[in-house]
Amino acid sequence: MTAAEFQQISHTIPTQAGIYKYFGADGELLYIGKAKSLRKRVSSYFVKNHDNYKTRKLVDTIHHIEFTIVDSEQDAFLLENSLIKQFRPRYNIELKDDKSYPYIVIKHEPFPRVFLTRRLIRDGSEYLGPFTSVGRVREVLDVIRYNIPLRTCNLNLSPQNIKKGKFKVCLEYHLGNCKGPCEDLQTEEDYREGLQQVKEILRGNLSPVLNIFKARMQEHAANMEFEKAEIQRKKIESLQAYQARSTIVSSRVGNVDVFSIITDGNFAYVNYLRVLNGTIADTKTVTLEKQLEESDEEVMSYAIAYLRDAFQSNAREIVVPFGIEFPAEGVTLTVPKGGDKKKLVDLSTKNVEYFREELRKKKMLLLEGKSDMEKKKVLYQLQADLELQELPVHIECFDNSNFQGSYPVSACVVFRDGVASKKDYRHFNIKTVEGINDFASMSEVVYRRYNRLLAEQQPLPQLVIIDGGKGQLGAAMDSIYKLGLTGSMTVVGLAKNEEEIFFPGDKESIKLPFNSESLKLIRRIRDEVHRFGITFHRQKRSKGTFKNELEAIKGIGENTATQLLQQFRSVNKVKQLSMEELVKEVGQSKAQLIWRHFHGEEMNGNEETAS
Repeated sequence: MTAAEFQQISHTIPTQAGIYKYFGADGELLYIGKAKSLRKRVSSYFVKNHDNYKTRKLVDTIHHIEFTIVDSEQDAFLLENSLIKQFRPRYNIELKDDKSYPYIVIKHEPFPRVFLTRRLIRDGSEYLGPFTSVGRVREVLDVIRYNIPLRTCNLNLSPQNIKKGKFKVCLEYHLGNCKGPCEDLQTEEDYREGLQQVKEILRGNLSPVLNIFKARMQEHAANMEFEKAEIQRKKIESLQAYQARSTIVSSRVGNVDVFSIITDGNFAYVNYLRVLNGTIADTKTVTLEKQLEESDEEVMSYAIAYLRDAFQSNAREIVVPFGIEFPAEGVTLTVPKGGDKKKLVDLSTKNVEYFREELRKKKMLLLEGKSDMEKKKVLYQLQADLELQELPVHIECFDNSNFQGSYPVSACVVFRDGVASKKDYRHFNIKTVEGINDFASMSEVVYRRYNRLLAEQQPLPQLVIIDGGKGQLGAAMDSIYKLGLTGSMTVVGLAKNEEEIFFPGDKESIKLPFNSESLKLIRRIRDEVHRFGITFHRQKRSKGTFKNELEAIKGIGENTATQLLQQFRSVNKVKQLSMEELVKEVGQSKAQLIWRHFHGEEMNGNEETAS
């Protein structure tokens, strides 16, 4: 749909709150969104120039639009999340979480059993959870079974069967782990009391259970039943030990949900801490793939809605690192500046940072320390996946970088037998390119690199990776052609973020399987060239590279350059100063030298006044 076509229907779009749905020409549901004002929100897609490629493509693909008006922004929020979960449109945020979570089920039956399950069956049973760790669920069940006698058998304990005397107590009864409801030795009322204690433990509320055990212990002691009193004392110690193993923040915090987020390119990682009665009961981190230009606030709102629903949270307070729109009735949003809740946000941030780092390590392939056979196996796989003529035992990768649009540099890393060969790494100061031009810079460094290898009669790599899309790959191939090296080695482009691989002249890219050994090795090489390039930049900054332009002005020394950069932080900001501001900072004569360096002989009103 073009902007002109949209203008013809824009007046028909309601101004109330609601949700909108974009459809393609074939009827495919492309995107679902919410808005306080439908007309204002939808219009923004067609009147703005979008930098994001996917947003532009979405707008071009829209064939028709449908709306649903609701009573409030909260209703729009809830409906949007429900529909996204149901239809999973292509351009909405994609949640990378396909795990089934463990629950503790209280079975709908006479004298209900309590056990772990991953299947939710709608038979009237009560499901507690979900939990993120099976190990933690088993630990909780062990605590429950030690302290609260419940049956573990699969017998049908209907009143009729018990009355007929069909069953006999088993070893669990004699061990004290069951009170024998199968022989009518325990009433349903007493059994329900035990189930209530189970629920309190699972909610993290151990005080009522501990109080019951303490009262029983005192009662047994008063009746001179010291063995029974000792059993209750051991149960109290067991519960207190379990409570101590949990991360207790503060009993004053109560029940809250804590969230934090880290964004990395097209992906966002959100951590959730579920706090019950001041104790961290659960933690979960999810990965979300952004499809359009979603902000951290939008991603966070979506993730919170998903996680609170998945974990059936009814906490009335949500603690987040920054303000977001989350129009849930009766729920308070807190952005703490200090205290226990700020510590919780910091802890959540540590969890999400650790998750991202571990995920990064899993995505990359580290062959250091591996056997020759293991290294060769990966290289043979890469050769097959990219259809290379030779085994890529020598791989080189190039990347351009600049600092805030200035001072372009390039880096080249070398891998031999799948392992980084750091002695062969090279970095390049761009010499022949004026300004920032990634294509020309790539052409220059590729030419310099392989012209030198040819002059020194050094072997060429089997595979060259250009970190960039078709444009940078084309620039690199221009230099390969000039050097007469076409066909001597395989050169491919690696699109940023998308991890698509381009071959020269091909219209379509190829995508290797996400978890393939080949792609993990390519990621490892790409991340290494990024690291090496960034390190080079930092070294240049520490040596004063960014003040050289000021020091290069005749009559301006290191002290004056340092003074200006400390005050204004960058050469660009110094360049934007008026003559009057420069005079105030460095005096009349030096100010004129600096002004003329940046602006030629041009004089402005400020300079004339200062003269």
